[in-house]
Amino acid sequence: MVVSELSEQDVNRLFRALADATRRDIVRRTLVTDISVSQLADSYEMSFAAVQKHIAVLEEAHLVTKAARGRERMVRGNLDRIRQAQRLLDHFEELWRSRIDRLDSLLAEDSPATPDT
Repeated sequence: MVVSELSEQDVNRLFRALADATRRDIVRRTLVTDISVSQLADSYEMSFAAVQKHIAVLEEAHLVTKAARGRERMVRGNLDRIRQAQRLLDHFEELWRSRIDRLDSLLAEDSPATPDT
């Protein structure tokens, strides 16, 4: 199960990284194709340094990797990590659905029988 695969710190890094819209957009773009840091920076109304910081957060969460290609630094999304995040979210959904099902059962037991009219 993915919960045992990831430490609490890994889970925190993952959700912190995905909490920001710009970082989610960077992940989306880099899952389609490798893209240079410069190209990414041109896509946003922020400084190159700010985009670099977003990429660093994503790297720390293992959502992207950065590699040199000549003079450029190329960013690539990590599909395996996205799949881990999905399995983690699926696990949380299962937990909540089971709790709701138990609550529904308890409420059904406690509801008075409707009298025949």
